[in-house]
Amino acid sequence: GFILTNHHVIKGADEIQVVLSNGDTFAAEVAGTDPDTDLAVIKTEQSNLPAITVGDSQYLRVGDVVLAIGNPFGVGQTVTMGIVSATGRNQLGINTFENFIQTDAAINPGNSGGALINAHGELIGINTAIFSKTGGSNGIGFAIPIELAKGVMDQILKQGRVVRGWLGIAGQDLTPALAKAFGLPDIHGVLVSGVLEGGPADQAGIEPGDIITRIDNRVPGSSFDILSIISALPPGTKVKIRGLRGEKILKLEAVVSERPKIQMEE
Repeated sequence: GFILTNHHVIKGADEIQVVLSNGDTFAAEVAGTDPDTDLAVIKTEQSNLPAITVGDSQYLRVGDVVLAIGNPFGVGQTVTMGIVSATGRNQLGINTFENFIQTDAAINPGNSGGALINAHGELIGINTAIFSKTGGSNGIGFAIPIELAKGVMDQILKQGRVVRGWLGIAGQDLTPALAKAFGLPDIHGVLVSGVLEGGPADQAGIEPGDIITRIDNRVPGSSFDILSIISALPPGTKVKIRGLRGEKILKLEAVVSERPKIQMEE
């Protein structure tokens, strides 16, 4: 009785109804949401619901044929076909955590929460967003890979929410100009642009202006990398942070805490 969809589809809804392809309609309620990835799980008392075969989005290749299922503009269930245009798309400003499959299969308003399937009919993504200046499809659509969605769904089903690690810092990607200004020999690392007072990073002694070059054994190439590395760690995990503070080598240890729930707009 659990159904995976987008958070923005059910956000603020007073009543949720699920309609099957045969026209059967039944009520549902929210089981849990994750605004950071724009995913939600709803539940219904109905049993023996049809279930899609789940595929593996890790093996997707650019050029693979995909089909997008949804209800664009409310005209009824529709399937469109295209190819995988790119994988691993991020830093688009759509969600906090992004790892999108990009496709040219026509995705329009109403496709959100629908299935992106491969040529074998297996679910490999959840249709989520489009890039458009007009509101219609321009051949640039984005879907959340099922590997990411499954992890979020499993946490919601087990504990009703998604728990992620958090340090409480804001980072800025190093550019050649910034690296030169800081006297760095290369541009590997992330500049700490802000530290939340009282947060894990602040308690560990991290300061704005520090350059983080390594977290445990991983080298972050961007602020998005730091977000991904830390969010994957359970709260309470100790991490070794290496970097630079001016000409001094920085060696600190921080204890990851739980990422605060983002504030939703009223």
